[in-house]
Amino acid sequence: MSAGDDVLIDGPDNAPATLLLAHGSGSGKTHPFLAAVAAALAGPQRRVVRFDFPYRKAGRTLPDKLPALQDALRAAVAAHGRGAVALAGKSLGGRVGSTLADELGVRALVCFGYPFHPPKNPTKLRTAHLASLATPTLMLQGERDPFGTRAEVAGYRLPATITVQWLPDGDHDLAPRRQSGLALADNLATATTAAATFLSAHGA
Repeated sequence: MSAGDDVLIDGPDNAPATLLLAHGSGSGKTHPFLAAVAAALAGPQRRVVRFDFPYRKAGRTLPDKLPALQDALRAAVAAHGRGAVALAGKSLGGRVGSTLADELGVRALVCFGYPFHPPKNPTKLRTAHLASLATPTLMLQGERDPFGTRAEVAGYRLPATITVQWLPDGDHDLAPRRQSGLALADNLATATTAAATFLSAHGA
């Protein structure tokens, strides 16, 4: 892993594909979840670039408004996107990516725990823009995610460009309960394997 210009990079500089990986609202680019995803997805064919949104750089906990987040992602892609570019993000990061994937013309988008709605507020959907999303998208969701359970998402009208894969008994961070007999490592391995396969299938 290398660092510079406020980014963390996993994978070789000469990799033919670049994945911009954005963090969730309550974390930053160094969060263990993001670090694990970056390590799993980086390799000879793909470099993974992690960056912080402006509010994290400023030491704030409350996320910026969407336009500022979008500008930050645009800037990260402009500065670090090389070769075949794809986007990925945890929760908020995936949501921001979903609003820009078509505009930026990326090969694919991967969302880890897409926030379909705020917890305990299932009628406040964040899905309207997804109806016209043309970029191939993989959403990796925990079955118990309070931001959109499996039963809730089954009732949404999502386009054919979006594939939703469910991780057994997972919460918003894909972590299962202990009584399930599974561990976060199991779900994370399944999720990153699926993400790597999906990205490769779309040239990223």
